[in-house]
Amino acid sequence: MFRYFIYFSYDGAAYHGWQVQPNAVTVQQVLEEALATIVREPVALTGAGRTDAGVNALCMVAHADFGKEVDTAQLVYKLNRILPPDIAVSTMRRVKDDAHARFDAVTRRYNYHVITAKSPFARRYACRVHGEIDFEAMNSAAKVLYEYSDFTSFSKLHTDVKTNNCKVTYAAWRKVGDCEWVFEIEADRFLRNMVRAIVGTLLLVGRGKMSIDGFRQVIEKKARGEAGDSAMGEALFLVGVEYPDSLFL
Repeated sequence: MFRYFIYFSYDGAAYHGWQVQPNAVTVQQVLEEALATIVREPVALTGAGRTDAGVNALCMVAHADFGKEVDTAQLVYKLNRILPPDIAVSTMRRVKDDAHARFDAVTRRYNYHVITAKSPFARRYACRVHGEIDFEAMNSAAKVLYEYSDFTSFSKLHTDVKTNNCKVTYAAWRKVGDCEWVFEIEADRFLRNMVRAIVGTLLLVGRGKMSIDGFRQVIEKKARGEAGDSAMGEALFLVGVEYPDSLFL
């Protein structure tokens, strides 16, 4: 067995998320089928995490096992020739046989894009917000995330995870254009729907509908119903997954 990490990106608009599901097209399904076509045997991928329907990835990682060593440059080239235009593989790296794309990840980073004015070009990948938004207040509220580890209030209900604990190491809004802001958040792991729920709740703070102390109370109540609505998925990007150097051969 030879294990490899595969690094790739995708536009999530046409997919029902990353993970294989019955009766829905997913990124995992398309990538596994492309790999099987090239190596002429079934290939099972294990992703670094899940992304919801419509969510994008600038850098997603998955591991796969092959019966022999592969020419990674050739495999990447062939994959990109047969994959649809909205999925692109950037590189493959040989890793230790027990390396795990999900469990060995030490940090993950997401970006969420918001625009405050109408834009015919950014509209596909950014959430349009209306009215006055206090980004300074949202940045103050975002710092509250550092003080907690249980983020049940921002998790999709009835998931199969054993714990809702995460360690958020960075969370901040940054202005990147005249009318565009990006929320950058990094943690050791994320719960399903977590970033979109955090953004939706922070926007309540930005609109003056929730205080910073109210944001803190949302976290402490550990109930999804206390948080704001989830922000739209199309504006969310997984932008990086980091691993210990010791995994790579």
